[in-house]
Amino acid sequence: MPFSLPKLFPCNTSTSTPLQNLSTNTKPDPNPNPNPNALSTPSTSSRSLTSFSSSTSSSPVTTAMSDDATSVLTFPSLPSLQCLLPSSTSPISTSFLHLTSLKPLSTASTTTSPPALTISQSSLLLFTATPSTLATYDLTSLDLVSSHPLAPSAGAVKSLVILPKSHGLLSAHQDTLLRLWRHSSRSGDLRLAGSLPTLSDRLLRLPFPKNYTLIRRHHKRLWIQHADTVSALATAGEYIYSVSWDKTLKIWRTSDLRCVQSIVAHDDAINALAIAPDGTVYTGSADTKIRAWSRAPGEKKHALVATFDRHRSAVNALAISNDGSVLYSGANDRSIIVWEREESANHLAVVGALRGHGKAILCLASVGDMLFSGSSDRTVRIWRRGREGREYSCLAVMAGHVSVVRSIVAVQMPKEKPGTAESEEEYRVCSGSFDGEVRVCKVRISGLS
Repeated sequence: MPFSLPKLFPCNTSTSTPLQNLSTNTKPDPNPNPNPNALSTPSTSSRSLTSFSSSTSSSPVTTAMSDDATSVLTFPSLPSLQCLLPSSTSPISTSFLHLTSLKPLSTASTTTSPPALTISQSSLLLFTATPSTLATYDLTSLDLVSSHPLAPSAGAVKSLVILPKSHGLLSAHQDTLLRLWRHSSRSGDLRLAGSLPTLSDRLLRLPFPKNYTLIRRHHKRLWIQHADTVSALATAGEYIYSVSWDKTLKIWRTSDLRCVQSIVAHDDAINALAIAPDGTVYTGSADTKIRAWSRAPGEKKHALVATFDRHRSAVNALAISNDGSVLYSGANDRSIIVWEREESANHLAVVGALRGHGKAILCLASVGDMLFSGSSDRTVRIWRRGREGREYSCLAVMAGHVSVVRSIVAVQMPKEKPGTAESEEEYRVCSGSFDGEVRVCKVRISGLS
């Protein structure tokens, strides 16, 4: 099969960008085709390219998410956090190698859909799900470990999450259901074990009218059921969280898989979900808002604790740092807003934005000081947070996808040898696009102080 070299685009322009004021009263961008790098600032990071490419829809996540119209939306009026590294700091070298492209294992489906992705950090396994197949790959050898066919009637798979304590894997589907997968005791492969809400949970609530909610005129559903596509999943402690285009956040107990709470969380479809280590739940919606939910001490129910409203269009992606001190949000307005916890505040406050993508931000993944972003512009950008905080560098731009990048996961690889320099880090970055392709790349960063 012939190989082709993907392009490497510069992250930044050669001139710095002055900080903008914090007013939200800015005029719409008059340029219908803005330069995707026009608002970025220079980086001293060096980049090398040694990658080989073996290249080969479902419903939109939000209105006009992958539409070119998103490129004319104005940025939020926030200061840019991209900046030059101090001259005393040795330059950071970033290289990436395209290892493989994973194609859909089945061609039975007549339509393509972006694959849902998740990674097991302990076993270094990559799980991918398309409308036709749930597959497991070894991230070290890139071998296929197992695969399981999915029912076409379930529609697109929007999200995957690994349950704690080896309780299996949970998938979110377009048909409004969550499906539970557990490892077979004989083969070790994943097998379908049930769906949420469970049959017992539904039967328990069916007889009582108070358990029904009005979905639309003359149509009711149990409050434990989602009424539209389940768009994102997350798990923390004893709870599983799901959000949907039906505007609700639902909370499930991991012990018995029962739904314990349902919240009408937004005024429009919910696209993104992130959980902080302290249990705070963040939801991002097409209504342009991010909301934080938490349980007060001694309370059984989650309640709204904060609303963040700085994006100018639908929020598509959320990611949170390992310690919960930084939240990243990506939207149709082409920006990644950075929120940080302030010592004097009980919640996060906006500190600025990361810019460079030419179209909507659709997915984010945070690993340590690293942030990976995927966009409708068909690129993946690699960002690094400075040691002092509130300083970010765009280390590289990975091209190669021929379609919109919709999902992304990343994991830091263990050191190959005990004596490997501490100034070097290696990551596996897996990104999925609307044509069903998953690109697996090795990213190596050296020169870290």
